[in-house]
Amino acid sequence: MKLPETQVAVLEAASADDPTPVEQIADETGEQEAAVRGAAFDLEERGLLTVTERTESELALTEEGEEYAYEGLPEHTLWVGALSNDAHEGPIELGQALGRGGLEDDQVEIALSNFARKGMGTIDSGTIEVDEDYDLEADPERALLETLRGEEGDVDPDEADEAAVAGLERRGLLEEREHTVLEVTLTDEGVNALMEGLEVAETVGQVTPELLTSGEWEEVEFAEYNVEADAETVHGGKPHALREMSERVKDVLVGMGFEEMQGPHVDADFYIHDCLFMPQDHPARDHWDRFALEEPARMDREDLPDDLVEAVESAHRNGVGPDGEGYNSPWDDDFARALALRGHTTNLSVRHLAGVAEGDIEPPQRYFSIEKAYRNDTLDATHLLEFFQIEGWVMAEDLSVRDLMGTFTEFYEQFGITDIEFKPHYNPYTEPSFELFGRHPETGELIEIGNSGIFRPEMLEPLGVEADVMAWGLALERLFMLATGAEDIRDVHGTLVDLDFLRNEEVVY
Repeated sequence: MKLPETQVAVLEAASADDPTPVEQIADETGEQEAAVRGAAFDLEERGLLTVTERTESELALTEEGEEYAYEGLPEHTLWVGALSNDAHEGPIELGQALGRGGLEDDQVEIALSNFARKGMGTIDSGTIEVDEDYDLEADPERALLETLRGEEGDVDPDEADEAAVAGLERRGLLEEREHTVLEVTLTDEGVNALMEGLEVAETVGQVTPELLTSGEWEEVEFAEYNVEADAETVHGGKPHALREMSERVKDVLVGMGFEEMQGPHVDADFYIHDCLFMPQDHPARDHWDRFALEEPARMDREDLPDDLVEAVESAHRNGVGPDGEGYNSPWDDDFARALALRGHTTNLSVRHLAGVAEGDIEPPQRYFSIEKAYRNDTLDATHLLEFFQIEGWVMAEDLSVRDLMGTFTEFYEQFGITDIEFKPHYNPYTEPSFELFGRHPETGELIEIGNSGIFRPEMLEPLGVEADVMAWGLALERLFMLATGAEDIRDVHGTLVDLDFLRNEEVVY
C-alpha cells in the first residue's frame, strides 16, 4: 500500500493494543503535531486507525502562584524575618519581623493568617514568636509550588497532596485546567497493512506549470487536505494599541491647530522644576521621587543661559512684580544643574516658551507633545514607572478658565467622552489649577486623567513671556482606559502585559 510519508510514520508508531497520544507520535517521528493530527484523521477515513479523544485534568500555577513559587510564600518570609530578629527566643514586635521580611502591604494580612494556620509560631497583641523547629522545606504547599515551577511543569491532581491543593486553590495560587488528548489505535485493517508492507508515495501539494506541460500530473498522487482541521494560530505584527491611541491624539490636536514639540528625556532640574516656580525644597524634588543620573550628574554651567538662570532665581527668592514675595527659600546652583529623567514633559514647554528650543515666539501659539515621563511611583492599575504624557499649551492674550475647559471639552469629545469633571487643585506653577476626572465605562469609577491651569506670572515673567498661557498634562494611558474600557494599565504595557488583550483589542473612537 502506498501512503504519504507522514501517514506511514503515524501507522508505524501506533499500537493495536494501547491508544497512543498524537503528541507522543509527533515527538517520536519529529513531525509537527498538526501534521500528525491531519494524518491520523486521514487514516481513520481509510479504516486503518481509530481516533479517540479524552479530557485530562492538570494542576497549574496562577500568575500570583508563579510569583510566590519564585519569591517564596509570604508566611515563610515573615517566619524568616522574625527568626532573624531572634523571635525564637521570645516575642518581638511584629513590626520588626515585617520590616526585616520586606513584605508588601497587601501581603502582610496573607502572611499573618497563614502563619497562624500552619502553626509556625504565635502572634499576640502586636508581638510575634516563631517555632524554630518548624521545617519550611516540609511545607506541602511550598513543595507543590516548587514542583509546578520546576521542569516537570504540570501535575496530575490525583497524585498531589489533597490538603496542599485545597489550600493553594483557596488562596488563588493554583487552578485545575483541562485539555483534550487525541489518541490513535491501529484497526485490524491497519495491522494487515503494516504486515503486507507500506510504501511512501510521492505526493504533490500543488499543481505547477511543469506538471501540466510534462503530463506528470496524471501519475503523481496529490496530497489530501482536511479543510476542517484546526489551523495553527499565527499572530502577525500590528501597531501597539497604545501607539494607535497616540497617533489618534496627534491627529486630533493637529486638527485643532497645534504644532508638535520635542525635547530631551534627560534634563536639568532647572528646566524640569526651577522654571516651573517649584521651590528646591519641594517634596516632589526629593531624590526618592526622581530618577537622577549618576554620570554625568550635572549639566555644564555654560549650557544654562545666565540671564534665564538669574531671572528664575530672582523669582524664587523675591517673587515678581511689586507685590511678589517669592519663597525666600535656599537656592543651589548645583541642584538646578542636576540631571534626571524628566518627571513630566513640561520641561519641553519651558524650553519653547523661553526661546531655548526654537528661538523667540510671539502669541498666538499652540504646541503639544506626546512623550514619555518617568516617576518613582508605586505600581498599580493606573500607575507605572514610565508613562506617556499629553503635554499642551496655548499662548494668547486674555485667556480664561472658560477657554481651558472649552479646549478639553472639544478634545475629549473626539473620543466619545462627554462627562469630564473638573476639581480645583494647587500647583506651584499654575493659578487657577484644575485636575480632570473621567468616569470609567466599565467600573463607573472616576479616575484622574490630567492636570491643568493658567501659568502664573512667577513662571512666565522669568521666561520672557508677556501673554497668557494655559497648559495641561494629560495621561495617555488614562485616556486609553476611558476609550477602551481597559481596567489595568499593566495589561497594556510593562512586564505584566496581557498579550491576548493587545492581539485582540481594537481602539475604537
